[in-house]
Amino acid sequence: MSKVKARQPQLRGISGYETSLVRCAIVIVLVVVGIAWIFTYTKFGYDHAHWTKSSGLKEPKNPIPWMSDLKDWNYLIGFGLFFLGLIVAAHKSTPLGRGRGVVVGMLGCFLIGLAWVVFFYFVGADTQIPLFAELGQKNLFVGVAFMAVGFSYATKWE
Repeated sequence: MSKVKARQPQLRGISGYETSLVRCAIVIVLVVVGIAWIFTYTKFGYDHAHWTKSSGLKEPKNPIPWMSDLKDWNYLIGFGLFFLGLIVAAHKSTPLGRGRGVVVGMLGCFLIGLAWVVFFYFVGADTQIPLFAELGQKNLFVGVAFMAVGFSYATKWE
């Protein structure tokens, strides 16, 4: 009578884990849409959103009127989509959610958040750097949000 063979685990890919292409695609879409949202508002909608009749200046062109109506909420939407994409990437079915990817994601988010806050403190709120100038004190929220996303990676570290 022959012995029953033990089940041999089947490796699924180079890393040994099954990678969800759908989840990876969602991550890429969320991050790209978030960046595109912020860029589009900064480039096309910001001037009209902050224009007033009393300024004496000619009214700027407004190719995206609904985006100008949202004003600074556009930053919350854009950064929210970006950070949501990073949080979704912390799942084990994506390359950043397992093994060394967790450490890279965690340390990357922590260091980018720290650098964002420190850089803001160095340049100040009266800078000419486009995104930093428009966000003002809200730069602190962005830096802390990067660090908070880093903690979502820290919970996956084994």
